[in-house]
Amino acid sequence: MPSFDIVSQIDAQEVDNAVNNVLKEVETRYDFRGVNTELTLNKKNNTINLVTGDEMKIKAVKDMMITHFTRRKVDPRFLDFGKFEPTSNGQLKQEVKLKEGIDKDTAKKIVKLIKASKIKVQAAIQDDQVRVTGKKLDDLQSVISLVKESDIDMPFQFVNMKK
Repeated sequence: MPSFDIVSQIDAQEVDNAVNNVLKEVETRYDFRGVNTELTLNKKNNTINLVTGDEMKIKAVKDMMITHFTRRKVDPRFLDFGKFEPTSNGQLKQEVKLKEGIDKDTAKKIVKLIKASKIKVQAAIQDDQVRVTGKKLDDLQSVISLVKESDIDMPFQFVNMKK
């Protein structure tokens, strides 16, 4: 029986490349001269730690990150910017979480959306992904387009298409 999985995964190498590109841009920009700016990627925790001079610089780095993530074909919706807080040496820090995987509530919304469409497929939640199975490939392709056009604000990939 044909099936595929709906997942939300990040390409870790492209995230690393985007962060390095942001660091290079920060080093060359005039408005960051004399300001100690740190941007570190923690691959274990899926977080990016940002430390810089003031609120305006944090917003500039945020814009740079969104730009570089888009250039690297990594959806900026994976980025979850936290609140900024002061550090002991007068700078500001911000933690940016990388959202990966589909949480239970979103998975339930996807399953509900698929069932409401009356397409003859079955959708099942498996850990942080949704498996869709059906008898016809056309039905599976219509589910893919249905999920792409939905109002769920999350980047999805459709993998493991089995015929």
